[in-house]
Amino acid sequence: EFKMYQKIFLVIIILFAFTNCAKEKEISTKPPDEKEAIRIYKEGMEAMKKGQYYFAAQKFTEAENIMPVIEQSAKAAVMSGFCYYSISFYEEAIIIFDDYLRKYPADKNVPYVTYLKALSFYEQILDEEKDIRPLLKSQQLINEYIKKNPDTDYSLDLKFKLGLIKNQLAAKEIYVAKYYIKTQKWIPAINRLKNVVNNYEETIFIEEALHRLVEIYYNLGLIDESKKTAQILGYNYNSGKWYERSYALLNKDYEKQKKDLLKKSKDNEIGLVKKTINKILKKLIIKIF
Repeated sequence: EFKMYQKIFLVIIILFAFTNCAKEKEISTKPPDEKEAIRIYKEGMEAMKKGQYYFAAQKFTEAENIMPVIEQSAKAAVMSGFCYYSISFYEEAIIIFDDYLRKYPADKNVPYVTYLKALSFYEQILDEEKDIRPLLKSQQLINEYIKKNPDTDYSLDLKFKLGLIKNQLAAKEIYVAKYYIKTQKWIPAINRLKNVVNNYEETIFIEEALHRLVEIYYNLGLIDESKKTAQILGYNYNSGKWYERSYALLNKDYEKQKKDLLKKSKDNEIGLVKKTINKILKKLIIKIF
């Protein structure tokens, strides 16, 4: 009988424990009131003013989850993403921005967040030797943004950045093409260079791409192709160093002619100086006598 009472007592204790746990869980998941949410948001603002962006981002996320008004939650999310972006935590910022765009598609700050998301990819662009994915993703987002918001101040900034991205993409193509040239993989090298010519003609790398094509065609014995490409280079950029190199490649006497011209030019300069000195001396002699 004692054992039976003992079992009943244990059951009562277990039920009491579960009831307390349930109550504690209910209390812990109950959202704080608006005053608490605003207090946490203000903590985030104070931390941001002190330059403590990581801590501020966490506070804004905490505030977002308990804000009673959707507009306030959206604003807290924007602030959290901005803080991560400010300290170059781009992956974290992109996660916050994607979450924001999913949860608050009608919020007034959507254009600004889309702009910051594009910048988060853009800022990861390092140089032509690095991963090309941030470049391509940034280009895609910027093009989408400009298409949707053509007349905003953000679009003007992104249009400028788009030009830099194209230069980076062209630089990447040139870098890879030079590697293929070095390893004598001519076909992939030609394809890379043609991509620059066809898709990045407004960049600073167009002249080098054309010259490299002239070089490859010449080395492969495709003289006509080499000359045609050199003509395009000469027609558009006949004062540049890359055209000069292509011209020198196709005209073996070019270097000799260049040296002769320089020598002749120097001789003419020396002769002109001598004549000038003689004239001055003659005038002095006349004045003296």
